[in-house]
Amino acid sequence: MYKLGIDVGGTNTDAVLIDENRNVIADIKCPTSGDIYDGILAALRTVLSVSGVDKRQIRQAMLGTTQCTNAIVERRNLAPIGILRLGAPATLGIPPMVDWSDDIRQICAGSAVIGGGFEYDGKELAPFDREAARAFFLEMKEKGVQSIAISSVFSTVRSDHEAEAAALCREVMGEDVHISVSSEIGSMGLIERENATILNAALWKVAQRFTEGFAQSLADEGITNAAVYLSQNDGTLMTMEHARRYPILTVACGPTNSIRGASYLSHLHNAIVIDVGGTTTDFGVIQNGFPRESSVAVTIGGVRTNFRMPDVVSIGLGGGSIVRLRPDGTVTVGPDSVGYEITKKALVFGGDVLTATDIAVRLGMYQLGDPSRVSHISEELARKALAAMRAMVEDAIDSMKVSSADMDVIRVGGGSIILPEQLAGAAQVIKPEHFGCANAIGSAISKVSGTFEQLINYDELPRDKALEQAKAQAVDLAVAAGAIRDTVEIIEAEDVPLAYYPGHTNRVKIKAAGDLAN
Repeated sequence: MYKLGIDVGGTNTDAVLIDENRNVIADIKCPTSGDIYDGILAALRTVLSVSGVDKRQIRQAMLGTTQCTNAIVERRNLAPIGILRLGAPATLGIPPMVDWSDDIRQICAGSAVIGGGFEYDGKELAPFDREAARAFFLEMKEKGVQSIAISSVFSTVRSDHEAEAAALCREVMGEDVHISVSSEIGSMGLIERENATILNAALWKVAQRFTEGFAQSLADEGITNAAVYLSQNDGTLMTMEHARRYPILTVACGPTNSIRGASYLSHLHNAIVIDVGGTTTDFGVIQNGFPRESSVAVTIGGVRTNFRMPDVVSIGLGGGSIVRLRPDGTVTVGPDSVGYEITKKALVFGGDVLTATDIAVRLGMYQLGDPSRVSHISEELARKALAAMRAMVEDAIDSMKVSSADMDVIRVGGGSIILPEQLAGAAQVIKPEHFGCANAIGSAISKVSGTFEQLINYDELPRDKALEQAKAQAVDLAVAAGAIRDTVEIIEAEDVPLAYYPGHTNRVKIKAAGDLAN
């Protein structure tokens, strides 16, 4: 039995095959194409050719993709949506999408703020205005809208009104309507949670395209026995159906795949991961084998959200970053890059652009292409460029730490050849075997998770019993998602007191993860 992992990056599409013992059988890189499916097919065909495995023995296929992130950032392929907020009259002063830029606000075909929602203590803010909701859904149906975003005040405390509105939406608009409900996507904070829900609703066409496209690509290559999964941004997997329902959860799955892959390849469960691509370098932190989650609101394509996201810092440095000598003698590296055209434009490949990869070859850090093509570059210029790259990376390492102590650092990604072997702030710098395809490996070896999150008053249910029940439910959720029960373990547990709530109310969040059933 084999697992196939594919990760689509901005520069390269990586593919790996892993056997039942989690040994890497083959790993390859192919340039990402304008149409990403050409790149996926090329990577798929190459890894099958190199490995020589029987296609019928591939039982699981995992895809990590930047499609949703790109759609938001580039404002492309986003579907028109309707936005319903349950919060009148309390929230009328701030309309939906209040701080969105005009170029993305156009996805809204109509919005309404109607009666409904709850107070912070669970008391009803206003009755759910069923007739107003029905009128809004009828309007959206007449306009041909196929996706609706529903949010409610304090739905993280009580989601009754959101559930009622979703049921009414299906009644009015039909079973095929795509409904995004804020209590299933974001956390506390109405505007940020609503924003995340709006983006999720607008991504349904993108999700449909990449899920169906990946499945079709596999079928076209004769891989018909494989269960298909998508990578999500907490380092775990989700089914095709889940990905279609919550496409927003694929945002930033690339860095998390690299973090998981780096942890697996290095056998380290706590470290800083530096993933160097062709255009950017991502920095993340492994905590107990999984990516550290961001604790602050995250902006995606100019939209402020608060749904689950990895704590990742990106800088404009990669293997294709352009190196320039300024008139004053200083040297700059990036942030612009030749990207996936590095094999055409970099000097070592016969091009005419001086890149970070050329600097690494000139200094003898790595053998690649034709070294004679960079022999004319002065060592002084090369050393200045390396110093600039080192300073950028060391500053980012410091920003990821929570103390002044040195931490282990893992270098992965095809572009990591441009980094020196010693870095300030690092206890040790490790570049594991198969480092270039850590992202695809992370996708292939990912586990399945379940997360339980709820506000619990410890006056009503004692803390020990509440946590015990929450952990059991998190385990059940992981099993329901496809994990083997015997392998499921609690990987994250927290309960945060909420001082402004009545009694001893805490936000309890438990995450469990286990191996995917074969």
